[in-house]
Amino acid sequence: MHELPDSSITSFASIETDIHAMEEFARTLANEVQAGYDPNLQRVTTAMMTELPAAGPAFPELQSFLTVHNEVQNQTFANTFNFRDGTHIFATAARSISAEYRNSDAYAHANVADVEKAFSDAVPAPGDTETL
Repeated sequence: MHELPDSSITSFASIETDIHAMEEFARTLANEVQAGYDPNLQRVTTAMMTELPAAGPAFPELQSFLTVHNEVQNQTFANTFNFRDGTHIFATAARSISAEYRNSDAYAHANVADVEKAFSDAVPAPGDTETL
């Protein structure tokens, strides 16, 4: 049997979710990414992907630096889109959970399976280019 980790929380049963706050959070998060992040994404990624000139064979340290720089640049490029897409998934899951529990009574609550399902449903299918 697994032991619970040390925590200052003594009863997980008392944790409740404010559905209206979750709806507002999802809406605000999606709007912030759409209004504040997306408009700058193309400009930032274009500047970030500026190709540096090749280093001469007489300067192996610079060649090594440029190789590592390129790897980091590619990962950072991917992360800029992963942030946008992950934020969209998070906002979609929060919206889904709040919609499901909006009209429930005070004793109804989302369990872990409901939250996991909301995240699974929010992830676009491979090849789906849907964004915010």
